[in-house]
Amino acid sequence: MCGMPQQPPVRSTPARPSRPDASMSLLNNVMDHSLDDGYAEAAARKKAAGTEGMPKTVRAKLGLAVGLVLAALVVTVGAAQARISAPVVAKEREELIDRIQEETTAADKLEDSVDELRDDVSARQRRALEDDGGSDGNDLTSILSGAVEVHGPGVRLVVNDSKGAAQGGDGDPRETSGFSDTGRVRDRDMQRVVNGLWESGAEAVSINGQRLTALSAIRAAGDAILVDNKPLAPPYTVLAVGDGQRLSTRFQNSPDGLYLHALQENFGIRTSISVEDDIKVPAAPSVIVRTAEPSTEKGTS
Repeated sequence: MCGMPQQPPVRSTPARPSRPDASMSLLNNVMDHSLDDGYAEAAARKKAAGTEGMPKTVRAKLGLAVGLVLAALVVTVGAAQARISAPVVAKEREELIDRIQEETTAADKLEDSVDELRDDVSARQRRALEDDGGSDGNDLTSILSGAVEVHGPGVRLVVNDSKGAAQGGDGDPRETSGFSDTGRVRDRDMQRVVNGLWESGAEAVSINGQRLTALSAIRAAGDAILVDNKPLAPPYTVLAVGDGQRLSTRFQNSPDGLYLHALQENFGIRTSISVEDDIKVPAAPSVIVRTAEPSTEKGTS
């Protein structure tokens, strides 16, 4: 046993690593594969589908372009139609204006013709009165018919609305009788005034230069007073030819004069009457008798 020498024990020597960073395998794996497999597959699919996504973008852009072109086309067509219709509308407007002007001119000519004819009729009536019978009878007939201008002594009567006419009546009797304003002079008031003057002896009467005849009418149109369809504005100046002082006294004592005085006392209607030495009353615009005819024989015409 002693004669055989013992071999020394064999010690295993560890293998040396082939890389210096072999011990950091986890870190190396993370660095070498920074993307997860899912991310890598998604990136691969996106790359593969890149060529297929291009047509969708092109179609979207093409649709937008087509929409813009259609919008521009609609605007262009609308503008063209507006330009086309504008001259037509302007032409129709000019034609309408021309028609209005022509009709207005024609109406003015007709009014002038009516005035000329009225003057001619009045002149013929005056000549007929002068040629028929004696001069005294003709003068009286002309005066009474209103065919000629007259002058002489008489009275001047001014009737005006009350100072507070625009304020209304607030339940006064004239308001309940149909008067929209208690302080306003009405057609019925002027009717009573004129009738009272005739009854008191007036030979010729006018209101604001409008001669009154047996055919005259005093009416109302809203708040305006019409004499033979001509509107008058206050104050209303009534001229009456006659025996001045006697005419004034008789009128003021008549029922119509007392009625006018009551309007003054109760409703503020302003009145004044004065005796004049010489008053001029114009002739009536026209005296047209449509029905009556002169009698040639007793009981016949």
